[in-house]
Amino acid sequence: MDNEKSNIQSSSTMSTVGQIVWRFVAAAVVLAITAFFTPGFTINNIWSLALAAVVLTIIDYLIVRFTGLQASPFGKGFVGFVLLAVVLYVTQFFVAGYAISWIAAIIGALVYGVVDYFIPGDNKL
Repeated sequence: MDNEKSNIQSSSTMSTVGQIVWRFVAAAVVLAITAFFTPGFTINNIWSLALAAVVLTIIDYLIVRFTGLQASPFGKGFVGFVLLAVVLYVTQFFVAGYAISWIAAIIGALVYGVVDYFIPGDNKL
């Protein structure tokens, strides 16, 4: 009986780690594509991209945890769009080599939403 419980917990833990890793990879890919297509949005190197993906994933997790809102234009419509623009903008204060203007954050939220829509799986920001 205890062995079954241990296996279920282990499987659940691995599933959670896998989900976190997938969210990080998906966030990094979508963020890189968004930065490429958005004027006024720059990420200087791969380490800034990786750190920005981590920060975006953490901020999204905290927002979902405390408010229940998803920072995804297709997840919550206009509220998600505005929330994503704010999250993209605020991330620059935590990551060196990541720069974005307000206008670029708004355009980036739109581009991010479109790219995020075409990436398969549950890869919210």
